[in-house]
Amino acid sequence: MAQVPQTFFDALAVRAWCGHALGALGRAREEIDAINVYPVADGDTGTNLYLTVESATGAVEAVFAGYELGEEVPTLADAAHAMAHGALIGARGNSGTILAQLLRGMAQVLTEGDATHIDGEGLRLALRHAADSARQAVAHPVEGTVLSVAAAAAAAADGAGGDCGTVARAAYEGACKALAATPGQLAVLERAGVVDAGGRGLVAVLGALVEAFTGETPAPFDGRAPGTGQVHARVDPVSDVRAGTCAEAAAGPAFEVVYLLEAEEAAVDRLRTRLDALGDSLVVVGGDGLWHVHVHVDDAGAAVEAGVEAGRPHRIRITHFAAGDAHAGGERTPRERVQRAVVAVVPGEGLAALYGEAGATVVLARPGEPPASGELVDAVRRAHAREVVLLPNDSDLRHTAAAAAEQARAEGIRVALIPTRSAVQGLAALAVHQPDRRFDEDVVQMTSAAGATRYAEVVVAERQSWTMAGICQAGDVLGLVDGDVAVIGSDVTATAETVLDRMLQAGGELVTLVLGDQAPEGVADRLRARVREAYLAVDTVVYDGGRQGAPLLIGVE
Repeated sequence: MAQVPQTFFDALAVRAWCGHALGALGRAREEIDAINVYPVADGDTGTNLYLTVESATGAVEAVFAGYELGEEVPTLADAAHAMAHGALIGARGNSGTILAQLLRGMAQVLTEGDATHIDGEGLRLALRHAADSARQAVAHPVEGTVLSVAAAAAAAADGAGGDCGTVARAAYEGACKALAATPGQLAVLERAGVVDAGGRGLVAVLGALVEAFTGETPAPFDGRAPGTGQVHARVDPVSDVRAGTCAEAAAGPAFEVVYLLEAEEAAVDRLRTRLDALGDSLVVVGGDGLWHVHVHVDDAGAAVEAGVEAGRPHRIRITHFAAGDAHAGGERTPRERVQRAVVAVVPGEGLAALYGEAGATVVLARPGEPPASGELVDAVRRAHAREVVLLPNDSDLRHTAAAAAEQARAEGIRVALIPTRSAVQGLAALAVHQPDRRFDEDVVQMTSAAGATRYAEVVVAERQSWTMAGICQAGDVLGLVDGDVAVIGSDVTATAETVLDRMLQAGGELVTLVLGDQAPEGVADRLRARVREAYLAVDTVVYDGGRQGAPLLIGVE
């Protein structure tokens, strides 16, 4: 149904734009995924853009829902800020991160002053600021990408007069023309016979902007520069790309690392420099204390540690690029589904890096912030595998993980849920994981290894309570073995020694210690010495868990 054209850009226009953009990306999602060959041919650009706009749309709808029914609506500033913030916290992948910055750049213009709306001139300024800020957010801008398309859209808008509808249409047509030219700017696109996937997504978003102002859906991009009739690139190479017949860019890093970061701007400037030296595809967007960081690296742990030094990272996602061999110097082919993957929930940044380097797709669970089933389903999808082993690593997550596994199975993914109750059990399972053996056999071996690992944690009581070992007071140190309080003490190191002795009385071959950021100095050396002196045949390994809530996790295999 055609809507009444809107002359000005107000809160209702922001809402309409988000809704139309979500619909447009939903329709183009598979096509965009199929042409995704740069910077990594992992076939998820359309999905990442859709999820980013879905988050932006949800934030805008939440603002509208906060108003009472009636004539009153949110201000333009409220709606624009919600759109930008929603995109920032929900950004996925390289393309979604850049789109989030484009929306943030527009919002910075839309939220200036206390205007209830802006006109065509304001929209021109917003599009220009969006393109400029997105380019500044990318460490090494490349022509022939979404940045080129955004710049062309802004330039076309600069030359247009009239109301918002006229400006939006000019921007859309300029973006289409630039998109059609991307194969001539980037060799990998030309070899594949495709246009840039991120730019194709931006064209869909700008088409939705036209629809929000005019009520008319512009003709979909078909590979032709508007007004020329000349086809510049095929845009439906699904069979070619999925069959892996096109070459990809030169081999790159093995991991995608993404996280939200609470930090000051000066710290983020230092972070950019450090991450730029670690890898590529670096995009850092945001501001006002909240940032979204995206980078491709070989050392996932170093990328996370850099974030810890800069501020407080959370919602950490580490994805292993299974397609191609990033270390052998060969070309990475477009990403096909791998046969098998592991998805794990972990409690700290250090363990997230450790699991990620072992090839697992990681979901970070910060203290008091357990992941929802939707986050686990998203992680299973990101693993891009036919078979997935899911490690919840927390007894409280068993129902959440079971719901996620059931949903993933409904999508055609074979999922095995191993009921690991601690991250140290997950480590034991991951150590025996062999993706080249039969799925059932692999699951049995991983389950057996996890089940043979006793687990403990040393924590500080937050309040008085009854426990299996008696009454504890706030501030007491508790040693929990297999989920139950076994020791109440006053010192972390002494309590840990007592817990370790109790666990090793039943035997063991390997002790795993995972130190949280609140672990006292020297505790690892003390425990390692205790094992060496009293249990000669037992080995000890120590890992840095980062901000994991508990000062110490212990595993005994």
